[in-house]
Amino acid sequence: MTERHLRAVLVEAERVAEQYDQVAKAKDSPAHEYLRYAVLRLLEGDANSIPEEVPQVDGVTVRYGRDQAMYDSWGSDVEWWDTVPPQDDCTRFRVFYPEDQTTVPRVILIVMAALGAWRVWEGSAADCGSYDHRERREVHFLWPEGNLAEALLENRIQETGGAVAPDGGQAGDVRDRMLVSDGSTSAEDLEPRTKRAVEEAMTVSLLAKGGRYEVLAASGNRYEVDIIGQSCTCPDWQQRTPDGGCKHMRRVDYEIKQGQVPRPDGHLPLQA
Repeated sequence: MTERHLRAVLVEAERVAEQYDQVAKAKDSPAHEYLRYAVLRLLEGDANSIPEEVPQVDGVTVRYGRDQAMYDSWGSDVEWWDTVPPQDDCTRFRVFYPEDQTTVPRVILIVMAALGAWRVWEGSAADCGSYDHRERREVHFLWPEGNLAEALLENRIQETGGAVAPDGGQAGDVRDRMLVSDGSTSAEDLEPRTKRAVEEAMTVSLLAKGGRYEVLAASGNRYEVDIIGQSCTCPDWQQRTPDGGCKHMRRVDYEIKQGQVPRPDGHLPLQA
């Protein structure tokens, strides 16, 4: 059973590598990124083709990030690390499901087992990050980098002639703030907040490992952006919470992807 589910994850990860290669741009481990995004798409029902091995459960959402980065952001507010201390080279999946489910939906357990992740926490959903936690439960899984699934995916990609993206980058869900669409040919094609993010004079600096940045705006105001927790102290984010983030969050994303500032894990970008 686990083998069939692993195959379903690998097939979807191949599609991600072909159709959403931006997921792994500027990432240390492209296969790791493709796989965890594939898990998100499968469990949330967003995959191009949902295999029968992964029956859908309404209301399931998936979020993820580096375990150590999550601990740096929220460790003092939650009990997640009471049993297992933060792991530096692991992804922590937060899988949300409706609280009327008396147990963790079986499909979640099977897919995570196929991936090689292990369950480390379960309970009422916490108000951490910009996620809808109301009337929800969540279950957490740790998944180490350099695992067998990554090697299997790399082999499949090489056999089909696909490319693995270069390394570097941030943790999190890349759907949140894509800066430029594939069809964009100029700044005029950008969404207004993104256009301002790219064109306005701003200075970005890493405040703390774990994804906290300071943005000095052209107005002279300073704002703190939590790129992993997805928040900003500016009025636009605090009052309107725009889809895709405020211009300061987008500017931080842009500079990370351009290699102009350290990554959220504190590592310097690779030099070309």
